[in-house]
Amino acid sequence: MGSQPPPGPMSSTNIPPMSSSDSDAANEAAGPACVMIFNASDPTGAGGLSADVSAISSVGAHPLPVVTGTYIRDTTEIYDHYPLDEDAVSEQARSILEDVPVQLFKVGFAGSPETLSNIAEIAADYADIPVIAYMPNLSWWDDGLADQYQDAFRELMLPQTTVLVGNHGTLWRWLLPDWSSDRSPTAREIAKAASEMGVPYTLVTGVPLPDQFIDNVLATPETVLASEKFERFDAIFAGAGDTLSGALAALLASGADLATATGEALAYLDRCLDGGFRPGMGHVIPDRLFWAQPEDEDDDADEGTLASSVLDMPPHETKH
Repeated sequence: MGSQPPPGPMSSTNIPPMSSSDSDAANEAAGPACVMIFNASDPTGAGGLSADVSAISSVGAHPLPVVTGTYIRDTTEIYDHYPLDEDAVSEQARSILEDVPVQLFKVGFAGSPETLSNIAEIAADYADIPVIAYMPNLSWWDDGLADQYQDAFRELMLPQTTVLVGNHGTLWRWLLPDWSSDRSPTAREIAKAASEMGVPYTLVTGVPLPDQFIDNVLATPETVLASEKFERFDAIFAGAGDTLSGALAALLASGADLATATGEALAYLDRCLDGGFRPGMGHVIPDRLFWAQPEDEDDDADEGTLASSVLDMPPHETKH
């Protein structure tokens, strides 16, 4: 995708428009839309900045990666994370923002409450730039650190967020910790909890459905704006959440309306997982450059089968 006009005025499926000055600068550049990413480095290439950069580039936007820290991990699990100093994160971002017109912010794993505070301050200073925020599964992390991080994200980052993206189980445990009903919350109920902190749109993945199906729902507290259903299959992938949210960020920055961008991002994720590969002894990694690979004429896999596997992470009892 090349440079496209920004979204029009706010509607039920549009993110807020860019300012006219940003739009003029983007048109003058005659290049792809620019997405600034805040995320951690992932040495496996499965998630984090690696996923964001490859997904955003593949979809047709230009990534501006800001490193927040680094994971210590292999393709099976995350062992630890080392955060970068929050001022170093801010200086990376502000140096680019003074030079390059940015169409959208994508916030992944910031690593610490202090860094979240600085990112939220940057988002507030550039209030015309929409924010896509992804909340990953933090069950690998120390419970106390995960709770502090999610508390800071709720208080500082959600008020700046345009679209929140996350798995049903992860968002449920985080946003509705006191949920007492025998049934699981709907996407709209999760969106309502997010909206209480200022989030207008929430993309909930892996919503359980009967008969081995799961749903992926873009919702507000009032309505469902888009929905994509997949059949549940057994497979374990790493990096799919960053892939999906990165693709969504690139599509929105390039001018697609929110409902259309959501459908296209889910379709892109499906193709990435369909071409997934296992470089090590652990999980499968999405092939975000599937279109650059030679076609396998013997591959009879149906579209839509693999995308469901990573979007279906069942909730567990541990609160994060």
